[in-house]
Amino acid sequence: MTLVFIVMGIFLTLFQLLRGGHYLMFSFMILLCSMLMVYWRFEHEKLKTTTLMFMAILIALAVVGRLAFAWIPSAQAASFVIIMGAMSLGPELGFVVGATTALVSNLFFGQGPWTPWQMFAWGLMGFTAGLIAHTVIGKKVMPLVIFGAVWGFIFGWIMDAWSAMMYVHPLTFKTVLAYFLLSVKFDFYHSASNAVLLALFSKPWQRLFSRLDDKYNFLPTTNNEGK
Repeated sequence: MTLVFIVMGIFLTLFQLLRGGHYLMFSFMILLCSMLMVYWRFEHEKLKTTTLMFMAILIALAVVGRLAFAWIPSAQAASFVIIMGAMSLGPELGFVVGATTALVSNLFFGQGPWTPWQMFAWGLMGFTAGLIAHTVIGKKVMPLVIFGAVWGFIFGWIMDAWSAMMYVHPLTFKTVLAYFLLSVKFDFYHSASNAVLLALFSKPWQRLFSRLDDKYNFLPTTNNEGK
């Protein structure tokens, strides 16, 4: 963990030396540091083999879901899988599932400077889904549908931020606002697909995960013992 903060300090120093003009480079630095902290916890936490297998299955399902909906602009079945999986696994493992989904699925869609931003956005989606799992939002369908719908727009705004820093010149409030408004339609598709899938399938998936855990005991617990 100390190493992460040292790297962050080096990045901040470089940003000052570059006179603050390299927005994209600085963004990548922040994204790298934020993901390193979560993956560090992932590597040092005792996990059951069955939990790791469940995570791998979720990532595979999310990748397939993204591929299956690729013909609809910005509709993301991957987000539904990430949200449902993270609610079972918790925030930290939810982040790992979301971030890894972006990395693996881009083996098919193409890697590029957008990949770490997608990793961060889907990872943060999984992290927050893990946080709300045991609240009224995670236990009732309508609040969960609203949560997924809102995240459709948040995901788009995160990706718009990267894209604006890459392509919008000069970078002013007006130019950035106009750029964000251009993507509203696509953010709506993502939001709508999240809402529909959660409304239709969130309860069946929760019951399925609960039955599977009763049988195989694969979900992480506070008394986790690695196998």
